[in-house]
Amino acid sequence: MTADPLTPVLTKRWLSPQSWRLATYEKLEGYTALRKALSGTPEQLVELVKAAGLRGRGGAGFPAGVKWSFMPPNEDKPHYLVINADEGEPGTCKDIPLMMADPHSLIEGCVIASYAMRSHRCFIYVRGEALHPIRRLNAAVREAYKAGYLGKNILGSGFDLDITVHAGAGAYICGEETALLDSLEGRRGQPRLKPPFPAAAGLYAAPTTVNNVETIASVPYIVNGGADWFRQMGTEKSPGPKIYSISGHVEKPGQYEAPLGTTLRQLLEMAGGMKDGIPLKFWTPGGSSTPLFTAEHLDVPLDFEGAAAAGSMLGTTAVQVFNETVSVPWAVMKWTQFYEHESCGKCTPCREGTYWLAQILERMVDGHGTTEDIDTLLDICDNILGRSFCALGDGATSPITSAIKYFRDEFVELCEKNRAYSPELVGAS
Repeated sequence: MTADPLTPVLTKRWLSPQSWRLATYEKLEGYTALRKALSGTPEQLVELVKAAGLRGRGGAGFPAGVKWSFMPPNEDKPHYLVINADEGEPGTCKDIPLMMADPHSLIEGCVIASYAMRSHRCFIYVRGEALHPIRRLNAAVREAYKAGYLGKNILGSGFDLDITVHAGAGAYICGEETALLDSLEGRRGQPRLKPPFPAAAGLYAAPTTVNNVETIASVPYIVNGGADWFRQMGTEKSPGPKIYSISGHVEKPGQYEAPLGTTLRQLLEMAGGMKDGIPLKFWTPGGSSTPLFTAEHLDVPLDFEGAAAAGSMLGTTAVQVFNETVSVPWAVMKWTQFYEHESCGKCTPCREGTYWLAQILERMVDGHGTTEDIDTLLDICDNILGRSFCALGDGATSPITSAIKYFRDEFVELCEKNRAYSPELVGAS
């Protein structure tokens, strides 16, 4: 198999009639990778995914094969595979359309990954509000059981696997893998202290691997195409294709599959350019918890290394695009209100910090801010970053610190304008 830079891989079935049905999936190479995988050993599959360089598509970019290799080889306890489909990052919208259009690619990936990690139980944890994908997945799981791709003695291999689709209750914090595991066990979703890591003691205190939807859906293509084919796309350290979710002020917002390392300039071209021709002002490379970029960053390669080198993170490649009509302090306030609302309250820096950040930003946008507030915002961010229990706190500081770095004048102007027109000063004159 050779890969043209723009030949769709992950999205190749999305536009086929009834793409979510098993019959369509089987016509288009569906479950051929599973047959190939079951003819090999679990160790061979782990090595294949390592060689392909597949990195976690949920935000952190941790090498998937390495994560799989952490699972103990013995089976003293049950092994669990948990799929994180709790897509809640503002701007992120790749996993839900993938589950809607091509649920069997996820299921086939689950069976292959479970076989590689000697797991006989897999849980797909879907965001509670995403009713349609939950129904699609459940229907696809039923089809897979009926066809012998799930259940006992899959395709005569002697390997058994059961998949459970679990609906969450709509909490952003449950996108954090250990909070997701607590929620799956029926507890309140809050992050756990690590170590122990899930590979040692995860779901029900048994060895567990948590992977993102897009990561696992990539596995069948690697099994069929091979590691060298997969590495033809993307960059050396970030190989493979990626679904970029483009929203905001573009002519054609949506999902665009492209090799890792694609730039915003190229993505904008695919998305029909800026809406109404109004110039770009700022954008996020990976959702609102990644430091924002400006028009200067149009040619930053959007892979894990490129985004980090330019001072942000690739995250979930949720590219939110804002034109010159948008007030940066207002946008940052809206994001901060989200983090305040979604903080689980377990740790003080995040619980109290997000509350005060939102209060200050609301006051500034409302016309009662002072220039001292800018330093206070940075001071609070400094007290949250690296001091909160999980990454939610760190993520909440990213839009604020990066916005002040690139658009400090806008914050100052907001305060000065407000001060100039405040009732006290008008009365004094």
